[in-house]
Amino acid sequence: MMELENLVLAYNLQFFAKDGPGGEKTEPATSKKLDDVRKEGQVAKSKELISAVSLLALFVLIKVYIGIVGEKLLKVFQDFYNTFDKIISSSATGLPMNLSLEAVKQMLISIVLIAAPFLIVAVIIAFLLNVLQQKWMVTAKPLQPKASKISPLSGFKRIFSVKQLVELLKAIAMMAVIGIVAYQTIKDKLPLILTFYNIPLYTAIAAVGNILVDMGIRVSAVFLIIGFADLIFQRHKFKTDNMMTKQEVKDEFKNSEGDPQVKGQVKRRMMEISRRRMMEALPEADVVITNPTHFAVALKYEPNSGKAPVVIAKGADYLAEKIKETARENHIEIVENKPLARMLYHNVELGDQIPPELYQMVAEILAYVYGLQGKVS
Repeated sequence: MMELENLVLAYNLQFFAKDGPGGEKTEPATSKKLDDVRKEGQVAKSKELISAVSLLALFVLIKVYIGIVGEKLLKVFQDFYNTFDKIISSSATGLPMNLSLEAVKQMLISIVLIAAPFLIVAVIIAFLLNVLQQKWMVTAKPLQPKASKISPLSGFKRIFSVKQLVELLKAIAMMAVIGIVAYQTIKDKLPLILTFYNIPLYTAIAAVGNILVDMGIRVSAVFLIIGFADLIFQRHKFKTDNMMTKQEVKDEFKNSEGDPQVKGQVKRRMMEISRRRMMEALPEADVVITNPTHFAVALKYEPNSGKAPVVIAKGADYLAEKIKETARENHIEIVENKPLARMLYHNVELGDQIPPELYQMVAEILAYVYGLQGKVS
């Protein structure tokens, strides 16, 4: 029993964390993460919405121009039958195959030319909807071969995934919608359909065309509702799938911005180097202007250079004391001027010339210092 009481079990609490190392995915995706997944071809969009809007636009256009389209199609079929009559009547050996194929070819070309404007409009609408749902980006990464795509295990997971279940439910819903709308449309048009036996053939064909177009508009309208619902679901799923753990956010920040600890160390070293160079240049100063307790600024002036005095060293508190100490060691005059010291410290960087508005004040101090040193007669 004593041995059991003294037994210490070493374990890693991370094994109990949800979603692997870093804990549970509770953080929204960063802009960098979203850009990366977009480059991989992963975006939140609804194919059903694109199809629904394209079909709806196509059927509405046909509905608007059905008279013109019907007349053109009627003329195409009339020309086709007239051509066949001429071929048959002019041939004594039956129906020539080459002439028959040419007539069929011309008829199909005419039908394609009639349908082309409507199909082009549908394609343009589909393209614009793709652009509206996602930012424009051309990438070939989704086409690149991946081992996971040919892995049987990965394929099995994809087949029985939540995504495939949703796709199956959407397909079933769409088939049910088509069936219900078709039944309801035929039911509404049943009185008209029952009169087909008593009306001319062309009138019956036009009526059937109208019925099919109305059915297409109704189906497309219902698909549009499904498409919007699917878009909401896809965006929610995309957001959920790309959430990050707190550790992932920290790692990304380190990779993109640099480790804060390393950046701090680099900054401190740069400051130390800058401070060392500043202290090495300090013996060349003509005067040190102080606050006197908080700030110290060292100025150097070369009369023959044509330039204004330059700040070669400055510091606050401890560094200000070090500047004054070095100035005493090198017999540099220290002049107390609180307003000037404060303005120089806050407004002039190391190596910069003093601004024109401070010329008069600095000139008076330099004249005083040069007088003490006997440089001015």
